[in-house]
Amino acid sequence: MPGQFEATVEVDRPVEAVFAYLADGRNDPQFSPRVLRIERVPETPTAVGTVFRSTVKDAGMKTAREFRITDLEAPVRIRWAEVSKNSVTAREGGYDLEPLPDGRTRVRIFNVLEGHGLGKLLVGLALAAARKDAGNFGARIKAAAEAAIESR
Repeated sequence: MPGQFEATVEVDRPVEAVFAYLADGRNDPQFSPRVLRIERVPETPTAVGTVFRSTVKDAGMKTAREFRITDLEAPVRIRWAEVSKNSVTAREGGYDLEPLPDGRTRVRIFNVLEGHGLGKLLVGLALAAARKDAGNFGARIKAAAEAAIESR
C-alpha cells in the first residue's frame, strides 16, 4: 500500500534562488547522503521531461534510480515521478515553495512511496525510515541550500 512522508523547513534565502537550487537535482548529494552519483539528461536546464539518473545506497544496497520532472512552475512548484523499476519507488514527489517575509522561503518536500513485487512487503519499512528521518532531511536541505546560495 502506498504511503507518503513529508517535511517542511524555512530556508533563509529568496524563493527564486531556492527554486533554482532544488530544480537542479544534481545538488541532491549535498543534502541526501544516500545519493552517490547523479546526472541530468539532457544536460540542459531542468524542464518538464528532464530525467535525473542516480545511483543510491539504501539499506546497504546500491540501486539505479531515474526520476522524470512532471511539473515545473517557477518559483513555487517542482514535481517528479520515479520511472525506474525498483522494489520500492517514489510514485510521486515534489517541492512546494512559498516566499516568506525578509527574503526567506518555506519549502515542503514530499514523496509517495509504493512497493512492487517483494517491495510490497518492504514499503512499510521504507516509509517508517523516511518518516523518522523527515525532520533531519528537511534540516539537511536547509543547511545545504543556505551554504550553496549566497546570502544577500
